[in-house]
Amino acid sequence: MLEIPESKTVSLQVNEVLTGKRIIQVYHAASSPKFAWYNGDPAEYHPLLAGRQVLSARGHGMFVDIFFDHNTFITVSDGVNMRYYPSSEACPPKYQLLVEFDNGACVVFTVAMYGGIWAYRGLWDNSYHQRSLVSISPLDDAFNERFFEKMFKNTKDMSMKAFLATEQRIPGLGNGVLQDILFHAGIHPKRKKSTLKDFEKQKLFYCMKTTLLQMTDYGGRNTEKDLMGQYGGYKTILSKKTLNKPCPNCGGVIVKEAYMGGAVYYCPNCQK
Repeated sequence: MLEIPESKTVSLQVNEVLTGKRIIQVYHAASSPKFAWYNGDPAEYHPLLAGRQVLSARGHGMFVDIFFDHNTFITVSDGVNMRYYPSSEACPPKYQLLVEFDNGACVVFTVAMYGGIWAYRGLWDNSYHQRSLVSISPLDDAFNERFFEKMFKNTKDMSMKAFLATEQRIPGLGNGVLQDILFHAGIHPKRKKSTLKDFEKQKLFYCMKTTLLQMTDYGGRNTEKDLMGQYGGYKTILSKKTLNKPCPNCGGVIVKEAYMGGAVYYCPNCQK
């Protein structure tokens, strides 16, 4: 899933392997999952995108934007897998969108459960995307303790999972990266924010910054694949890969619970 570390990683890879390439053909799937979202009819993507040259890409929050000439864009959201295939590799037969470039390479977009693949010219009027563009990322220096404290005070009481990972309050900080942030901070995901002492808030802020930076520096998490189809280098502590394994701090068993429409992982000993 595209969260902060993965959107940054994929955008850097797009800049490295696609900048200067020109689209020659766009193919859309005959059928797509119910929750695959497009900007209008994907059958119109070919006339919109054919001939366009890649200028750059940016990753922000849960989005990756690819810039083309003539003020044209492709934006993908959380839930979309982008995979680059050089000319020497065969592309898969199933996809939601396939873009072929003038060097014979292609990028395949697939949606497992839900996600958006939007092609457009000019400004895209989507509130989540616009909010993500103007928000301050925890990776930025401007996301400091004062900024975090203001956000903390201006939010009603709720669980720590709800505070950090819902309503895109911090764009791109979702249920995936949340797990290790709270583990390092020693905070249970169901704990109410009103119960945190000042030193715990400071620790949470520090752990959020350092954990997300480490995930990004390592090219994303080892539960998610990048543009090249490779898993990220950051080894998650709490994820489907570590369920029922011993906690690295205390040796207790990591558990999983359903909570708020998703799953939370935690150590019952280290995160009371």
